[in-house]
Amino acid sequence: MRSPLVPEMATQEVQLNETLSHLKTESETLKTKLEEERAKLHDVELHQVAEKVDGLGQFVMKTRRTLKGHGNKVLCMDWCKDKRRIVSSSQDGKVIVWDAFTTNKEHAVTMPCTWVMACAYAPSGCAVACGGLDNKCSVYPLSLDKNENLAAKKKSVAMHTNYLSACSFTNSDMQILTSSGDGTCALWDVESGQLLQSFHGHAADVLCLDLAPSETGNTFVSGGCDKKANVWDMRSGQCIQSFETHESDINSVRYYPSGDAFASGSDDATCRLYDLRADREVAIYSKESIIFGVSSVDFSLSGRLLFGGYNDYTINVWDVLKGTRVSILFGHENRVSTLRVSPDGTAFCSGSWDHTLRVWA
Repeated sequence: MRSPLVPEMATQEVQLNETLSHLKTESETLKTKLEEERAKLHDVELHQVAEKVDGLGQFVMKTRRTLKGHGNKVLCMDWCKDKRRIVSSSQDGKVIVWDAFTTNKEHAVTMPCTWVMACAYAPSGCAVACGGLDNKCSVYPLSLDKNENLAAKKKSVAMHTNYLSACSFTNSDMQILTSSGDGTCALWDVESGQLLQSFHGHAADVLCLDLAPSETGNTFVSGGCDKKANVWDMRSGQCIQSFETHESDINSVRYYPSGDAFASGSDDATCRLYDLRADREVAIYSKESIIFGVSSVDFSLSGRLLFGGYNDYTINVWDVLKGTRVSILFGHENRVSTLRVSPDGTAFCSGSWDHTLRVWA
């Protein structure tokens, strides 16, 4: 004899599926309505506003230093606030602290895993954080004693359920923000390793994040494999703005120096600029001839230039206002994986799969 529950369950399932598809169509119509409302406010393009602005003259940037020492692809780098030291991480499992001026290596740590995809310098300059395929973010205090064993003082701070893609200290050494392949971002207390806030809203791997530049800034932006760039409120854990105009993974996001906009770089071979107050994309930086993805973006200190590291081994420099390319830099012998402008804006550093880092000025 058949259980009377079977047909009942079947009808319940049908009803559930109907409700789901109904909700899906409803959310799609709401999305379209929002887009239409956004479009109504769209009155003028950035490059039209910038027509009266003087163009940038020819400028020359060269490689001034080459940092050699990694045995494999350089995956991430960050500047120290002292404008001189750099931390870099690599596929060889090593994390190296360099003096960018003398090119000397000041510290080296071998991580328990290869593919150290994320590294960051603490604001005080007294510690570095890193992680990758170990799904963790570890903090190493740095001391003046060159012979000290850093690994012994290692502190595991963050734990994700998939690889760590990016990490950044907040305005103090006490908190760290991480993004991961598990689709989440999280804020951690460094001392206790406690999870302070988690951020759910990406539908796939989160690949990058950047903190708003102001001292009081309690927001950050993240980008991921769902082609979305989300702006988050750190206190509430809520996503407060979301932008979905890229056609592929977003590999890098970076705030404009004023904090009112941010740029993103994607596998769709474009960089884009999003204005937070206008709540929309205001510029696309692309050329027919550029067909390779952008791995990393950063602004000059004034915000007039946007540097992009590309998978075709080049670095393109864009005029943010006019949307034109003002320079193209050659030097790396493999794809450029990471790029950061120094805190005083006098130089920038790029890391590459050719195992080296280069300081340009």
